[in-house]
Amino acid sequence: MSEFDRLVLQCRPGFEKEAAAEVTDRAAEVGVYGYCQLKEHSGFVLFHCQEAGAALTVIENVSFRSLIFIRQWLACGELQHLEAGDRIAQLDALLGTYPDCVELWAEQPDTTEGRELVTFCRKFSSAMAQHLRKKGKLKKQQSQPKRLHLFVLSGSEMYLGVAPVSNSAPWLNGIPRLKFPKQAPSRSTLKLEEAWHWFIPKSQWDERIPLSGTAVDLGAAPGGWTWQLVNRSMFVAAVDNGPMNADLMESGQVEHVEADAYQYVPEKMVDMMVCDVVEKPVRTAHLAVDWILNGYCREAIFNLKLPMKKRYQETVSCLNLISDRLSEVGVRFELRAKQLYHDREEITCTLRVI
Repeated sequence: MSEFDRLVLQCRPGFEKEAAAEVTDRAAEVGVYGYCQLKEHSGFVLFHCQEAGAALTVIENVSFRSLIFIRQWLACGELQHLEAGDRIAQLDALLGTYPDCVELWAEQPDTTEGRELVTFCRKFSSAMAQHLRKKGKLKKQQSQPKRLHLFVLSGSEMYLGVAPVSNSAPWLNGIPRLKFPKQAPSRSTLKLEEAWHWFIPKSQWDERIPLSGTAVDLGAAPGGWTWQLVNRSMFVAAVDNGPMNADLMESGQVEHVEADAYQYVPEKMVDMMVCDVVEKPVRTAHLAVDWILNGYCREAIFNLKLPMKKRYQETVSCLNLISDRLSEVGVRFELRAKQLYHDREEITCTLRVI
Protein backbone atom coordinates (compact mmCIF):
# COMPACT_ATOMS: atom_id res chain seq x y z
CA MET A 1 0.00 0.00 0.00
CA SER A 2 1.26 3.48 -0.86
CA GLU A 3 0.45 6.61 1.08
CA PHE A 4 2.17 8.76 -1.57
CA ASP A 5 4.12 10.50 1.18
CA ARG A 6 7.40 10.98 -0.66
CA LEU A 7 8.89 12.07 -3.97
CA VAL A 8 11.77 10.52 -5.88
CA LEU A 9 13.61 13.29 -7.74
CA GLN A 10 16.26 12.45 -10.32
CA CYS A 11 19.08 14.92 -10.93
CA ARG A 12 22.62 15.19 -12.24
CA PRO A 13 25.00 13.35 -9.88
CA GLY A 14 26.68 15.94 -7.68
CA PHE A 15 23.68 18.29 -7.73
CA GLU A 16 21.57 16.54 -5.09
CA LYS A 17 21.73 19.54 -2.73
CA GLU A 18 20.47 21.86 -5.46
CA ALA A 19 17.59 19.50 -6.31
CA ALA A 20 16.75 19.24 -2.61
CA ALA A 21 16.70 23.02 -2.15
CA GLU A 22 14.55 23.40 -5.24
CA VAL A 23 11.92 20.83 -4.28
CA THR A 24 11.73 22.21 -0.75
CA ASP A 25 10.98 25.69 -2.09
CA ARG A 26 8.57 24.56 -4.79
CA ALA A 27 6.63 22.17 -2.54
CA ALA A 28 6.18 24.93 0.06
CA GLU A 29 4.56 27.09 -2.65
CA VAL A 30 1.66 24.60 -2.80
CA GLY A 31 1.49 24.10 0.96
CA VAL A 32 3.51 20.89 1.21
CA TYR A 33 6.33 20.63 3.74
CA GLY A 34 8.80 17.93 4.57
CA TYR A 35 12.49 17.06 4.57
CA CYS A 36 14.99 15.72 2.05
CA GLN A 37 17.12 12.60 2.27
CA LEU A 38 20.09 12.47 -0.07
CA LYS A 39 23.48 10.96 -0.72
CA GLU A 40 25.99 12.98 -2.71
CA HIS A 41 26.64 11.75 -6.27
CA SER A 42 23.73 9.29 -6.05
CA GLY A 43 21.78 11.01 -8.83
CA PHE A 44 18.52 11.29 -6.88
CA VAL A 45 16.87 12.84 -3.83
CA LEU A 46 14.00 11.66 -1.62
CA PHE A 47 11.57 14.28 -0.36
CA HIS A 48 9.54 13.02 2.60
CA CYS A 49 6.24 14.86 2.98
CA GLN A 50 4.71 15.52 6.39
CA GLU A 51 1.29 14.29 5.28
CA ALA A 52 0.11 11.18 3.43
CA GLY A 53 -0.92 11.93 -0.14
CA ALA A 54 0.99 15.21 -0.21
CA ALA A 55 3.42 13.94 -2.86
CA LEU A 56 0.52 13.81 -5.32
CA THR A 57 -0.31 17.41 -4.44
CA VAL A 58 3.19 18.45 -5.51
CA ILE A 59 3.35 16.61 -8.84
CA GLU A 60 -0.14 17.76 -9.77
CA ASN A 61 0.25 21.43 -8.81
CA VAL A 62 3.90 22.34 -9.39
CA SER A 63 4.76 22.81 -13.06
CA PHE A 64 7.45 20.32 -14.05
CA ARG A 65 8.47 22.65 -16.89
CA SER A 66 9.51 25.20 -14.26
CA LEU A 67 11.95 22.87 -12.47
CA ILE A 68 15.66 23.43 -13.07
CA PHE A 69 17.73 20.78 -11.34
CA ILE A 70 15.11 18.00 -11.26
CA ARG A 71 15.18 15.81 -14.38
CA GLN A 72 12.32 13.48 -13.52
CA TRP A 73 10.00 12.89 -10.57
CA LEU A 74 7.45 10.48 -9.19
CA ALA A 75 5.17 10.28 -6.17
CA CYS A 76 5.51 7.07 -4.21
CA GLY A 77 5.54 5.38 -0.81
CA GLU A 78 8.29 3.49 0.96
CA LEU A 79 11.08 1.53 -0.72
CA GLN A 80 9.91 -1.91 -1.76
CA HIS A 81 12.13 -4.84 -0.78
CA LEU A 82 11.12 -7.69 -3.06
CA GLU A 83 11.66 -11.31 -2.16
CA ALA A 84 13.18 -13.80 -4.57
CA GLY A 85 10.59 -15.32 -6.85
CA ASP A 86 7.73 -13.59 -8.62
CA ARG A 87 8.63 -9.94 -8.19
CA ILE A 88 5.98 -8.85 -10.68
CA ALA A 89 3.22 -10.43 -8.58
CA GLN A 90 4.58 -8.72 -5.48
CA LEU A 91 4.43 -5.31 -7.16
CA ASP A 92 1.03 -6.04 -8.67
CA ALA A 93 -0.33 -6.68 -5.17
CA LEU A 94 0.62 -3.10 -4.20
CA LEU A 95 -1.42 -1.41 -6.93
CA GLY A 96 -4.79 -1.46 -5.20
CA THR A 97 -4.41 2.14 -3.98
CA TYR A 98 -2.82 3.44 -7.20
CA PRO A 99 -4.64 5.47 -9.85
CA ASP A 100 -5.09 3.94 -13.30
CA CYS A 101 -2.06 4.46 -15.55
CA VAL A 102 -1.51 4.35 -19.31
CA GLU A 103 2.07 3.05 -19.37
CA LEU A 104 4.94 1.78 -17.25
CA TRP A 105 8.51 3.07 -17.16
CA ALA A 106 11.43 1.61 -15.22
CA GLU A 107 14.31 4.00 -14.54
CA GLN A 108 17.54 3.92 -12.57
CA PRO A 109 19.99 6.48 -11.14
CA ASP A 110 22.25 8.12 -13.72
CA THR A 111 25.42 6.81 -12.11
CA THR A 112 28.02 4.21 -13.06
CA GLU A 113 26.32 1.67 -10.79
CA GLY A 114 22.87 2.71 -11.95
CA ARG A 115 23.68 2.27 -15.62
CA GLU A 116 24.47 -1.38 -14.93
CA LEU A 117 20.73 -1.78 -14.27
CA VAL A 118 19.60 -0.49 -17.69
CA THR A 119 19.15 -3.94 -19.25
CA PHE A 120 17.34 -5.24 -16.18
CA CYS A 121 15.01 -2.21 -16.19
CA ARG A 122 14.16 -2.65 -19.86
CA LYS A 123 13.39 -6.36 -19.57
CA PHE A 124 11.60 -6.15 -16.23
CA SER A 125 9.40 -3.21 -17.26
CA SER A 126 8.47 -4.98 -20.49
CA ALA A 127 7.43 -8.13 -18.64
CA MET A 128 5.53 -6.22 -15.95
CA ALA A 129 3.74 -3.99 -18.47
CA GLN A 130 2.62 -7.07 -20.41
CA HIS A 131 1.34 -8.63 -17.17
CA LEU A 132 -0.58 -5.48 -16.20
CA ARG A 133 -2.15 -5.12 -19.65
CA LYS A 134 -3.45 -8.66 -19.52
CA LYS A 135 -5.06 -7.86 -16.17
CA GLY A 136 -6.52 -4.60 -17.47
CA LYS A 137 -4.41 -2.46 -15.14
CA LEU A 138 -2.85 -0.33 -17.87
CA LYS A 139 -5.61 1.59 -19.65
CA LYS A 140 -4.96 3.58 -22.83
CA GLN A 141 -7.81 6.07 -22.62
CA GLN A 142 -7.67 8.60 -19.79
CA SER A 143 -8.54 12.28 -19.59
CA GLN A 144 -5.51 13.10 -17.42
CA PRO A 145 -3.17 10.16 -18.03
CA LYS A 146 -0.66 9.08 -15.43
CA ARG A 147 2.42 6.94 -15.87
CA LEU A 148 3.42 4.12 -13.54
CA HIS A 149 7.09 4.40 -12.57
CA LEU A 150 9.60 2.01 -11.13
CA PHE A 151 12.73 3.67 -9.77
CA VAL A 152 15.14 0.76 -9.50
CA LEU A 153 18.04 0.63 -7.05
CA SER A 154 18.69 -3.09 -7.50
CA GLY A 155 16.94 -6.22 -8.72
CA SER A 156 15.15 -6.45 -5.38
CA GLU A 157 14.86 -2.80 -4.25
CA MET A 158 12.73 -0.25 -6.04
CA TYR A 159 10.21 2.54 -5.56
CA LEU A 160 6.80 2.11 -7.16
CA GLY A 161 5.18 5.44 -7.99
CA VAL A 162 3.24 7.57 -10.44
CA ALA A 163 3.62 10.84 -12.36
CA PRO A 164 1.29 12.75 -14.70
CA VAL A 165 2.29 12.18 -18.33
CA SER A 166 1.76 15.87 -19.11
CA ASN A 167 3.64 17.08 -16.02
CA SER A 168 6.82 15.03 -16.06
CA ALA A 169 9.76 14.46 -18.39
CA PRO A 170 8.81 12.91 -21.75
CA TRP A 171 11.99 10.81 -21.79
CA LEU A 172 13.25 8.00 -19.56
CA ASN A 173 15.32 9.49 -16.71
CA GLY A 174 14.56 12.92 -18.16
CA ILE A 175 17.29 12.45 -20.77
CA PRO A 176 16.55 12.92 -24.48
CA ARG A 177 18.52 10.41 -26.52
CA LEU A 178 20.63 12.49 -28.88
CA LYS A 179 23.35 11.26 -31.21
CA PHE A 180 26.54 13.25 -31.53
CA PRO A 181 26.87 14.44 -35.15
CA LYS A 182 30.34 13.51 -36.41
CA GLN A 183 30.56 16.71 -38.47
CA ALA A 184 30.12 18.96 -35.41
CA PRO A 185 33.30 20.68 -34.15
CA SER A 186 32.72 19.91 -30.46
CA ARG A 187 30.48 17.89 -28.13
CA SER A 188 29.02 21.13 -26.78
CA THR A 189 26.79 21.02 -29.87
CA LEU A 190 24.47 18.65 -28.00
CA LYS A 191 23.75 21.30 -25.34
CA LEU A 192 21.94 23.50 -27.84
CA GLU A 193 20.06 20.62 -29.46
CA GLU A 194 18.93 19.37 -26.05
CA ALA A 195 17.87 22.89 -25.06
CA TRP A 196 15.63 23.07 -28.12
CA HIS A 197 13.98 19.79 -27.16
CA TRP A 198 13.34 20.98 -23.58
CA PHE A 199 12.28 24.55 -24.33
CA ILE A 200 10.64 24.58 -27.75
CA PRO A 201 7.68 22.36 -28.68
CA LYS A 202 8.39 20.60 -31.98
CA SER A 203 5.37 22.32 -33.51
CA GLN A 204 7.08 25.69 -32.90
CA TRP A 205 10.53 24.89 -34.30
CA ASP A 206 9.82 26.40 -37.73
CA GLU A 207 8.65 29.61 -36.05
CA ARG A 208 11.30 29.98 -33.35
CA ILE A 209 14.27 28.29 -35.11
CA PRO A 210 13.26 29.26 -38.63
CA LEU A 211 14.83 27.68 -41.68
CA SER A 212 16.93 30.33 -43.45
CA GLY A 213 16.59 32.51 -40.35
CA THR A 214 19.32 34.56 -38.69
CA ALA A 215 21.30 33.96 -35.52
CA VAL A 216 24.25 35.20 -33.49
CA ASP A 217 26.50 32.81 -31.58
CA LEU A 218 28.42 34.66 -28.87
CA GLY A 219 31.63 32.90 -27.89
CA ALA A 220 31.23 30.62 -30.88
CA ALA A 221 34.67 28.99 -31.39
CA PRO A 222 35.20 26.33 -32.51
CA GLY A 223 31.54 26.21 -33.57
CA GLY A 224 29.60 23.52 -31.71
CA TRP A 225 26.48 25.67 -31.28
CA THR A 226 26.95 27.37 -34.65
CA TRP A 227 26.85 23.91 -36.26
CA GLN A 228 23.34 23.31 -34.89
CA LEU A 229 22.14 26.66 -36.25
CA VAL A 230 23.70 25.99 -39.66
CA ASN A 231 22.09 22.54 -39.64
CA ARG A 232 18.75 24.41 -39.41
CA SER A 233 19.82 26.32 -42.56
CA MET A 234 20.25 29.52 -40.53
CA PHE A 235 22.75 32.28 -41.30
CA VAL A 236 25.02 32.89 -38.34
CA ALA A 237 27.29 35.63 -37.08
CA ALA A 238 29.86 33.65 -35.06
CA VAL A 239 31.42 36.06 -32.56
CA ASP A 240 34.74 34.95 -31.06
CA ASN A 241 38.38 35.98 -31.15
CA GLY A 242 39.33 32.31 -31.41
CA PRO A 243 39.44 30.23 -34.63
CA MET A 244 36.30 28.64 -36.10
CA ASN A 245 36.14 25.17 -37.57
CA ALA A 246 37.27 25.31 -41.22
CA ASP A 247 34.63 22.91 -42.55
CA LEU A 248 31.90 24.93 -40.87
CA MET A 249 33.14 28.14 -42.46
CA GLU A 250 32.96 26.51 -45.90
CA SER A 251 29.17 26.19 -45.52
CA GLY A 252 28.78 29.79 -46.69
CA GLN A 253 26.28 30.39 -43.86
CA VAL A 254 28.73 31.66 -41.23
CA GLU A 255 30.35 35.07 -40.82
CA HIS A 256 33.21 34.94 -38.34
CA VAL A 257 33.30 38.18 -36.32
CA GLU A 258 36.47 38.52 -34.28
CA ALA A 259 35.19 40.57 -31.36
CA ASP A 260 34.38 40.50 -27.64
CA ALA A 261 31.10 38.60 -27.20
CA TYR A 262 29.91 41.08 -24.56
CA GLN A 263 30.54 44.13 -26.75
CA TYR A 264 29.12 42.92 -30.07
CA VAL A 265 25.94 44.54 -31.40
CA PRO A 266 24.13 43.15 -34.48
CA GLU A 267 23.18 45.47 -37.33
CA LYS A 268 19.53 44.35 -37.13
CA MET A 269 17.34 42.01 -35.10
CA VAL A 270 18.09 38.30 -35.43
CA ASP A 271 15.81 35.36 -34.76
CA MET A 272 18.04 33.80 -32.10
CA MET A 273 21.04 34.69 -29.99
CA VAL A 274 22.95 31.86 -28.32
CA CYS A 275 25.75 32.19 -25.78
CA ASP A 276 27.97 29.60 -24.08
CA VAL A 277 30.74 31.88 -22.83
CA VAL A 278 32.63 31.01 -19.64
CA GLU A 279 31.91 34.11 -17.57
CA LYS A 280 30.33 35.12 -14.28
CA PRO A 281 26.63 34.18 -14.48
CA VAL A 282 25.38 37.62 -13.44
CA ARG A 283 27.18 39.21 -16.39
CA THR A 284 25.61 36.77 -18.86
CA ALA A 285 22.19 37.30 -17.24
CA HIS A 286 22.48 41.07 -17.84
CA LEU A 287 23.67 40.41 -21.40
CA ALA A 288 20.58 38.33 -22.21
CA VAL A 289 18.25 41.02 -20.87
CA ASP A 290 20.09 43.71 -22.85
CA TRP A 291 19.65 41.76 -26.07
CA ILE A 292 15.91 41.38 -25.46
CA LEU A 293 15.27 44.97 -24.31
CA ASN A 294 17.34 46.49 -27.13
CA GLY A 295 15.52 44.41 -29.73
CA TYR A 296 18.69 42.64 -30.87
CA CYS A 297 17.01 39.20 -30.94
CA ARG A 298 13.62 37.52 -30.71
CA GLU A 299 14.88 34.76 -28.42
CA ALA A 300 18.06 34.13 -26.43
CA ILE A 301 19.40 30.76 -25.31
CA PHE A 302 22.34 31.07 -22.95
CA ASN A 303 24.30 29.19 -20.30
CA LEU A 304 24.89 30.47 -16.79
CA LYS A 305 28.16 29.05 -15.44
CA LEU A 306 27.60 28.31 -11.76
CA PRO A 307 30.10 28.83 -8.92
CA MET A 308 31.41 25.91 -6.89
CA LYS A 309 29.40 26.94 -3.81
CA LYS A 310 25.86 28.27 -3.35
CA ARG A 311 24.89 27.15 -6.83
CA TYR A 312 21.16 27.11 -6.14
CA GLN A 313 21.26 30.56 -4.54
CA GLU A 314 23.22 31.95 -7.50
CA THR A 315 20.71 30.43 -9.91
CA VAL A 316 17.75 31.99 -8.11
CA SER A 317 19.55 35.34 -7.91
CA CYS A 318 20.31 35.44 -11.64
CA LEU A 319 16.80 34.41 -12.68
CA ASN A 320 15.30 37.00 -10.32
CA LEU A 321 17.60 39.63 -11.79
CA ILE A 322 16.33 38.84 -15.30
CA SER A 323 12.69 38.80 -14.19
CA ASP A 324 13.00 42.04 -12.22
CA ARG A 325 14.65 43.99 -15.04
CA LEU A 326 12.00 42.96 -17.57
CA SER A 327 9.08 43.40 -15.18
CA GLU A 328 10.24 46.91 -14.24
CA VAL A 329 9.70 48.08 -17.83
CA GLY A 330 6.46 46.15 -18.30
CA VAL A 331 7.74 43.51 -20.72
CA ARG A 332 5.82 40.22 -20.83
CA PHE A 333 8.32 37.43 -21.22
CA GLU A 334 8.95 33.72 -20.99
CA LEU A 335 12.02 32.67 -18.99
CA ARG A 336 12.87 29.02 -18.50
CA ALA A 337 15.95 27.28 -17.16
CA LYS A 338 17.15 23.67 -17.01
CA GLN A 339 20.28 21.83 -16.06
CA LEU A 340 20.59 19.68 -19.15
CA TYR A 341 22.05 16.21 -19.36
CA HIS A 342 24.87 17.65 -21.48
CA ASP A 343 25.50 20.55 -19.09
CA ARG A 344 28.16 20.39 -16.40
CA GLU A 345 28.59 23.13 -13.79
CA GLU A 346 25.96 25.27 -15.48
CA ILE A 347 22.32 25.69 -16.37
CA THR A 348 20.81 26.57 -19.74
CA CYS A 349 18.15 29.27 -20.10
CA THR A 350 15.80 30.57 -22.75
CA LEU A 351 14.35 34.09 -22.76
CA ARG A 352 11.87 35.68 -25.16
CA VAL A 353 9.15 38.30 -25.27
CA ILE A 354 5.58 36.94 -25.41
